[in-house]
Amino acid sequence: MGALIPEPVARVKHALTSLGAEDTVTVFESKVPTAAAAANALGCDVAAITNSLVFDLDGTPLLILASGAARVDVRKLAAQLGAGKIRRASPEFVLEHTGQEVGGVAPVGHPEKIRTLLDQSLAAHPVLWAGAGDHNSMFSISYEQLRRITGAVEMPVR
Repeated sequence: MGALIPEPVARVKHALTSLGAEDTVTVFESKVPTAAAAANALGCDVAAITNSLVFDLDGTPLLILASGAARVDVRKLAAQLGAGKIRRASPEFVLEHTGQEVGGVAPVGHPEKIRTLLDQSLAAHPVLWAGAGDHNSMFSISYEQLRRITGAVEMPVR
């Protein structure tokens, strides 16, 4: 009998399959809370790691799926979106809107749909890896599938 899967990871696995994607969730022995740690554990380029970054846009969550090699330019994004100020969300705000803790946030498996932007630079990688709901889990997916299952708007985020 295997270990119990944490609820946030179970929700991600369910979301993947219900959205027509493959359940490729991998659980690691040690935590992979950063893009660098994940890339090291997976033996891939840090740029192929998809960080799920939650921001606070005038009190509503904005999820930015950014390359692990990218530094998000929130001023540029706010201008592109014609939006107010985009701020890094507090850990409590992230947990409230995703059901997942900072460092383990997945692109899917949230209580409600979150407006999502997808870093166009991720399209350069045939396989992407994203958090799967906790600090020990990741899943692999193609750029096009990730765009499809999240309904994300593609744009440069740097």
